[in-house]
Amino acid sequence: MSHFTPTDLTRVRRIAQRASYDQATVHAIVDHAWICHIAFSLDGQSHCIPTAHWRVGEAIHIHGSNGSRLLRALATGIPACVCITHLDGLVLARSAFNHSMNYRSAMVYGRFAPLTAAERSASLDAFMDKLEPGRRAQVRMPDANELAATTVLALPIIEAVAKIRQGPPEDDEADLSLPVWAGVWPLETRFGEPITHHASAALA
Repeated sequence: MSHFTPTDLTRVRRIAQRASYDQATVHAIVDHAWICHIAFSLDGQSHCIPTAHWRVGEAIHIHGSNGSRLLRALATGIPACVCITHLDGLVLARSAFNHSMNYRSAMVYGRFAPLTAAERSASLDAFMDKLEPGRRAQVRMPDANELAATTVLALPIIEAVAKIRQGPPEDDEADLSLPVWAGVWPLETRFGEPITHHASAALA
């Protein structure tokens, strides 16, 4: 499957030309992010909770303590929506009305399901590889008790859509002669200098 089929939930109606149902586009947005927001309803109350995520094949994986309200609720198979957004720039126009933002976003609808013990271990290996490729060969991996205390859930990426805005401001022709700076102020996320944690300080 190279494209997702639009549904009543995923069909973009507002500025529909920005929508993409391309599988590779959605996967790239998911993979590039460290955090997703998961919306769900529990006992008549809406919740939207941020959490770390990673992708394994055709599914979004999340993890946490067995006691987590988020994990316990989603493990029952209730409907959920996963949202991911990358902000790429502020779009400054010549009129206040035409200001905008450049972004890449993805929404995935569906139901999470728990992984088996064997699947859970392999999934957590994939999570370590996302954090830093090769690191799991250097660190102590979870023991049996730690694995038993951890829930890993997977949401198949089937009902999904991306929405993307790129490019300059879209000024009205009548505003183009206004003596106001217009353009894009790019934004990016990057790593800073690593801060070493010394074992001697932790043991002091």
